[in-house]
Amino acid sequence: MADVAVPIEQPSSPAAIALRHPRLRFRPPRVVLNLLMVVIAVFWLLPTVSLTIISFRPESLYGVSGWWTVFTAPAQLTVDNYRVLFQSGFAAGGLLDSLITSLLISVPATVLVTLVSGLAGYSLVFGRWPGRTAVFLVLVGLMVVPLQVALIPVAELYHRFGELTGYNPFGQIPGVVIFHVAFGLPFGIFLMRNFYTGIPVELVEAGRMDGAGEWTLFRRVAVPLALPAAASLAIFQFIWVWNDLLVALVFLGGNPHQPLTVFLYNQTRTLAANYWIISTGAMVSIVIPMIVVFGFQRYFVRGMLAGAVK
Repeated sequence: MADVAVPIEQPSSPAAIALRHPRLRFRPPRVVLNLLMVVIAVFWLLPTVSLTIISFRPESLYGVSGWWTVFTAPAQLTVDNYRVLFQSGFAAGGLLDSLITSLLISVPATVLVTLVSGLAGYSLVFGRWPGRTAVFLVLVGLMVVPLQVALIPVAELYHRFGELTGYNPFGQIPGVVIFHVAFGLPFGIFLMRNFYTGIPVELVEAGRMDGAGEWTLFRRVAVPLALPAAASLAIFQFIWVWNDLLVALVFLGGNPHQPLTVFLYNQTRTLAANYWIISTGAMVSIVIPMIVVFGFQRYFVRGMLAGAVK
């Protein structure tokens, strides 16, 4: 029986594919794409721009004219709103006092979560103890626990702790810090553990063979390599704690020193909301997170991709 030649199908060229599929031939010009991105960016930044302009307009113009009138009458811009808010100084309930309170909560919570997460992630990856996988699975499960379900149990725990020791963290800044650390650790450990899995085990084993202890290995090997992930975690944790309102309202309700979010929230509970204070205080609250983000910006993208291919 004679052999039958079977034609070999040649790979289709892009032009042939485009002819068979007319829809694939349409590709918008780069100018159109750039213009579309600019329009999206303008709409995205419009609330921030309007809030910035409102914070520089005098109180007498609120309810009289819109913020967009500043483009035709720029002389209305003034810094009186900021001057009035900062004149109160560090008095309890003032803007500067709220700013300091927010820093006293956010900075310790960020440092503790970053440090403990780094140590726990290193132990989960390079430690020599049984049950590491089970502990990691429990931590992953804790990530889905809503924060709201723990408010009342933690408040009762604080009260019982106060009855036993004489110090009740409820209504105090340390109580808020402990709460944020407890709920920030599951995600922090998850992120750091996934990053450490990308470090070759041979580096740690070589250090152990040279006689280095675990603390030395953590400081000299793990920390320099995990700096991008740690910086990214610090950014996330700081912004989460800085923008928190619910936990501060529950655990600092009777404290005269309130964080900045509660200070702004209290301005909306008056008979006539103080919009000039809200807009001006909101701009002040944006400055600190922006400094943190831009300060660690070079680590942010690398930290976001930590463990993404594992």
